[in-house]
Amino acid sequence: MKLKKNLNLSLDQFINHSLYDKKSGYYMKKNPFGKTGDFITAPNISRLFSEMISVWTIAFWQSLGSPKKFNLIELGAGNGEMMKDIIETLQNFPYFFNSCNFIIHEKSPSLIKIQKTKLKKNKITWINQINKIGNFPSLFLANEFFDAMAIKQFIKKKDLWFEKFVKFESNQKPFFIEKKTNIKNLEKKINLTISKNQNFIEYSELGLNYLKEISRIIKKNSGGLLIIDYGDNNKKMRNTLKGVSKHKFANILEDIGNIDITHNINFNLFRKFIKQIGNLESNLTSQKKFLLKLGIKERAETISKNLNFSKKANIYYRLDRLIDDQQMGSLFKVMLIKNKKNKFNLGF
Repeated sequence: MKLKKNLNLSLDQFINHSLYDKKSGYYMKKNPFGKTGDFITAPNISRLFSEMISVWTIAFWQSLGSPKKFNLIELGAGNGEMMKDIIETLQNFPYFFNSCNFIIHEKSPSLIKIQKTKLKKNKITWINQINKIGNFPSLFLANEFFDAMAIKQFIKKKDLWFEKFVKFESNQKPFFIEKKTNIKNLEKKINLTISKNQNFIEYSELGLNYLKEISRIIKKNSGGLLIIDYGDNNKKMRNTLKGVSKHKFANILEDIGNIDITHNINFNLFRKFIKQIGNLESNLTSQKKFLLKLGIKERAETISKNLNFSKKANIYYRLDRLIDDQQMGSLFKVMLIKNKKNKFNLGF
């Protein structure tokens, strides 16, 4: 990646360059998913995951009064696997299927190409901006979407706050530096007191902007946002920044543009942010509890009933990866953001 010599970039600017530079950004030029890529997401582990999301989506649609027109938007659809499985499942429910506008919001041209190849027979619209979806009740699905956004980091030292930057100097590897900052200006910008009782701050400005815009759409047209991502609900923030390459952790300052950069979602911050927007509420649970309440084990039993041992074992091995506490079960959380008046709580 070509950057000017003797350059200082705030951490979020650096991450944006690394991941989304039009020519050399990680997500803009390659397919990072699957065994040959750098990581595997839940829809690629087991079709059962997408089937449970499909069933849940129908129930949520019913909670809105089964509207005749309904937007189902996947945010960052990866290699298209989840949307493909969802559409195939929902075709078994014609009344819902015919009411549904299937929409994908994707930034990466290379991933859009992969998605269009996989989904070419289906009625899907691709959009650049989420406000271009039409004024219908809308459900946004965000599976490992928010963790791929650039983050800012700040550290407190002797009652002063410093922001993390990446410094580039000629003939040297890039390295981290810190610059003094006025945290009150930051809090004014996001309209949230984020520094209270914190010694470290980590958050995505873009992530909060998405939450704000989606909340506006939900409040106006009714609907919800289902977030499935790795993270925690801790009040104290911590440094969760990491690079990932070929299913292992990597240094984000090396091989820039060729490794994924990610972070754990702070769901406590998301809850606070949603609360101050007003007239919305959020439900939170673990992926394990969510999927078990939706009947994923019973579904696994049904489809494996007449299969041979190796096929049955494969189904349960994949199920285990989704719900086991040592794998995705506890690390991954599920959050639903919706209008306060909607008391729907399936899975929570």
